[in-house]
Amino acid sequence: MQKIPLVVGLTGGIGSGKSLVAKAFMALGVPVICTDAIARAQVEPGQPALTEVVARFGAGILLPGGGLDRAAMRQRVFADPESRSALEAILHPRIRAEVEARISTATTAYIVVDIPLLAEAGDSYRPLLDRVLVVECDAATRRQRVMLRDGTTAEQVDAMMAAQVADDARRSIADDVLINQGSLEEVADRVSALDRSYRMIAAQRRPRE
Repeated sequence: MQKIPLVVGLTGGIGSGKSLVAKAFMALGVPVICTDAIARAQVEPGQPALTEVVARFGAGILLPGGGLDRAAMRQRVFADPESRSALEAILHPRIRAEVEARISTATTAYIVVDIPLLAEAGDSYRPLLDRVLVVECDAATRRQRVMLRDGTTAEQVDAMMAAQVADDARRSIADDVLINQGSLEEVADRVSALDRSYRMIAAQRRPRE
């Protein structure tokens, strides 16, 4: 019999500090599967997904070296729901398959799957997850963080935030909510508390036949 790990989906709006929370889990020895990293690997030069993306959007979304111009692609999909849906149709099945494969080989008590657009993805990932952890932060702080991180304007950040679901919709799928408004130490303490809780839940799970 195989005891499968507890699978925790981690999500949050842009600029919420979700990556910081993911790093705090990793510091505790918890594996974190990053769907953004998987998506980036899928569109490396030579990958079938990149060929499909170019066929759908044209060679104008490529950099001179043949790689995907991620900044241009991001702006395009945030501004156009139809383009976003088309890109997701190409990438999401591949990302989900890779996530499922990694879950199946995990040997720890629990793992975290970092899914930025979990609330927007409908039921694409929910069957894989046992719990959902949502990271929250006020809009003004999120805007400032993204502007500093990406060099974008307030208007660009507001457009990206508007393209995501509202906070209450994201909260509606949460089993746990982590408010990321304080210091790094406070975030680490909250993650440590969640770690203890998830390990207790995982210990009570039955092995898979």
